Order: sequence, then C-alpha cells, then structure tokens
Amino acid sequence: MKKNTPIWASVITVACILLVLPSELLAHGVSPSDQAILHSGGLLSYVLVGAKHMITGYDHILFLVGVIFFLSSIKDILKFITAFTIGHSITLIGATLLGIQANEHLIDAVIALSVLYKGFENLGGFSKILNMKSPNLLGMVSIFGLIHGFGLSTRLQSFDMGEGDILAKIISFNVGVELGQVAALIPIVILMQVWKKKKSYATFYNVTNWGLVLAGIGLFIFQMYGYLYGHHS
Repeated sequence: MKKNTPIWASVITVACILLVLPSELLAHGVSPSDQAILHSGGLLSYVLVGAKHMITGYDHILFLVGVIFFLSSIKDILKFITAFTIGHSITLIGATLLGIQANEHLIDAVIALSVLYKGFENLGGFSKILNMKSPNLLGMVSIFGLIHGFGLSTRLQSFDMGEGDILAKIISFNVGVELGQVAALIPIVILMQVWKKKKSYATFYNVTNWGLVLAGIGLFIFQMYGYLYGHHS
C-alpha cells in the first residue's frame, strides 16, 4: 500500500495542475499580442506565432509525450513524429485554404480524447480492460495528426490574415509549428531516454500515463463545458 502512495499522489498532483491552469492558457486562442505581431511583421511573424502556438499547445505536446513513451529508439521516434507531422500538415494547410472550420471547443475536445487514448493505450487498457489488441499505432498517430492539424487550422483561421500571400502565410505558420514541435520535444526525448536507465522508470511511466488519462478527461470536460455554455460566434 505504501509503495503505491507516491504514484497516486503524483497523478493527483499532475491532474490538479492541469485543471487549475488559467482559462486563457487552456483555450490557447488568439491573443491581441499575437494578432499585433502578424499585423506588424511579414511571413516571419507567422513562423513565430506558429512556433509559439505549438510550444504552448499543451494538448498537442501531451499527445506526443504519450506517443514517445511507447517507442524505444530514436529511429522509431522520428518515424512516428514524421507521420504525425504529415497528418497535421495536410489538414492545417488544406482546411485553411478551403476555409473549412469547426467549433474550436469541439475540435479541442476531440484532441483531448486523443491524449486520453494514448495514456489508456500505454497503460495496456485495450488488453486489460477491453480484452482486445490495440489498433495499429502508426495508423492512429496519422489519424490523430489529421485531427490535431484541423485544430491548428481552426486556430489559424481565427486570425486576421489579410488579403495577400495566403498560401505563403499558411506554410509559414506550419513551418513555425514544426519548429516549435521540435523545440518542445528535444528535452522531452532526452529526459525519457535518460530516465529509461533508472530504476524509477516504471513508476515514472505509470505516473505520467495516468496523468495523461486524467488530463484527457479533464480537458474534454473543460472543452465541452465551453461549447455548451460559452459564447459562440
């Protein structure tokens, strides 16, 4: 009993931190400062805002943390992150060009479920609870990449992008997203590779993935509350 106490204490701590974050961060919407940067700068400003959005995009990073946990080599990490990147680039560029949008709370609720899904899978939920083999990981990462990209597109379309160079602006934002993703993942990958050699890795693995499950549930509830009771345009 005593052995499990630190795990649950850590899980509860992670969940509480995520659920008490300021609503401005949880919404990660369009800030006046970001809009000002886009108005005053050129294509480089879209790269900057794209990188900032990915680095502060807790839901995207949490999902990728869950993906990295399952992988054992840098080669596999690069393969799966590439699949995710291709997926979100397709919908980010395509949906923005075509003007396809979704309610931001609904799309973020689905993204929250992707975080829950990854933690659940990493903890062996499919075999232990559902008595079935988990779906193909590379395929699911690609599908969730498409969903995450749609969320990024919805966010980008909420900016005032002006009239000219729309494709160049979209691509610049996408490049920024990729740079932000790399910047966020490098320290995480290093941390996990080092921690795998520690005796406490099993505890770290369980704590973090239970944290992903609880975070996914909490963020889903938060976004659905925003959809049901927030103001819609």
